[in-house]
Amino acid sequence: MNDAGVWAVVKESMRGGDRDFTGMGMRRAVVLLSIPMVLEMAMESLFALVDVFFVSRLGVAAVAVVGLTEGVMALVYSMAWGLGAGITAVVARRTGEKDREGADIAAVQGILIALSLGLLLAVPGLFFAVDVLRVMGASPEVLELGTPFMRIMLGSNVVILLIFGINAIFRGAGNAALAMRSLWIGNIINMLLDPLLIFGWWLFPEMGVTGAAVATVIGRGSAVVYQCWHLFDGRSRVKIAARHITFAWGALWNIIRVSAAATAQFLIASASWVFLVRIVAGFGDDAVAGYTIAVRIIIFGLLPAWGVANAASTLVGQNLGAKQPDRAEKSAWLCGHYNMAYMSLMAILFIAFAPWAVGLFSPGPEALRIGVQALRVVSLGYFFYAYGMVLSQSFNGAGDAMTPVWLNIFCFWLVEIPLAWNLARWLNGPEGVFIAIAVSESLLAVLCAYFFRRGRWKLAQV
Repeated sequence: MNDAGVWAVVKESMRGGDRDFTGMGMRRAVVLLSIPMVLEMAMESLFALVDVFFVSRLGVAAVAVVGLTEGVMALVYSMAWGLGAGITAVVARRTGEKDREGADIAAVQGILIALSLGLLLAVPGLFFAVDVLRVMGASPEVLELGTPFMRIMLGSNVVILLIFGINAIFRGAGNAALAMRSLWIGNIINMLLDPLLIFGWWLFPEMGVTGAAVATVIGRGSAVVYQCWHLFDGRSRVKIAARHITFAWGALWNIIRVSAAATAQFLIASASWVFLVRIVAGFGDDAVAGYTIAVRIIIFGLLPAWGVANAASTLVGQNLGAKQPDRAEKSAWLCGHYNMAYMSLMAILFIAFAPWAVGLFSPGPEALRIGVQALRVVSLGYFFYAYGMVLSQSFNGAGDAMTPVWLNIFCFWLVEIPLAWNLARWLNGPEGVFIAIAVSESLLAVLCAYFFRRGRWKLAQV
């Protein structure tokens, strides 16, 4: 394909619109869906880096606040990802069946669940933020500095659940460009507000690390407003009207059933990260700061790859709805091949330029050493992660979310956590945690490939 042809495909993918991804060429379908999803996740990964870039200027304790809070927020994000997986699976299946009314009804049920779950999580977060930080092993300085930050982040759970849930609707319908634009709007607003609120530039108050949380909530809230505008204006592929705003118990149960398994899947993985950051915290604030910076850089590499994985989820769901299971399987493997090429490149870059990448965040010498070590060790498993994330999302897109649940329990709770604990004690340092991450994630990818080839996911009903 020449440059003009590549640019034409990029423009078409960014435009979005109403397309039948089950009828066009497979490679074209993968590329058209993947480009906006990769760009969406690329902006999310850039946001994560910018956030910690500005906070790192406030010192090691401020970075530790972000790291410990993110360890807890990972549980909330897991629920949001799980809910999104269920919504995407049901909306994609109805879209593949050419049942537009069913897709619209499913979208409303997803929003109702997001609102309810978000409120359920926000209220206790507002009242118990300091207790959560204490349980996470925060030092007295981090505890004092981080309580307002964590209270704001946990109190904004409604916004988090809505932004994930509504974007899952857009992805399931095949309109990935709308999902991309909403995250871009939210993250650009956050990045602009970050230095203004953290350092008190121009007319804004100097709020320190708390300003980063306020900027995040304002940015995400703006994205939700943009999403709702497109859901109700009648021009997107999913068009919500007054008649759809009701409880449809069949669609509601389908989303809950798939989402519950997918949420369990992500919670299992995220809970393991909470244990890991708790192990790292035992080696001091420098260890937490270095680990936090490395994780943010790792997320920078992984999130665009999640965009390809999300494309696989949509294609699997829509093709199963269109009664094309073989095409669904081929789409998933094709996404995995593309992801492998990207992730292998990122691994080479991260290993080669780890000191420069971590050094951008100006940590102390000990935090720098630990961050470089974490980045290099975890990157060794990128080749395997590429296939693992695509195949896990493919299971979810098919509605078979239980297979990844059992695999995650085995790899993260029975392998990763015990291995991290014992290696950290044996090596007397956090590097044992980094080795455990690379080993368990690689093992998960191998097991996902084995069970995906068996093909039982093709029989899942949603």
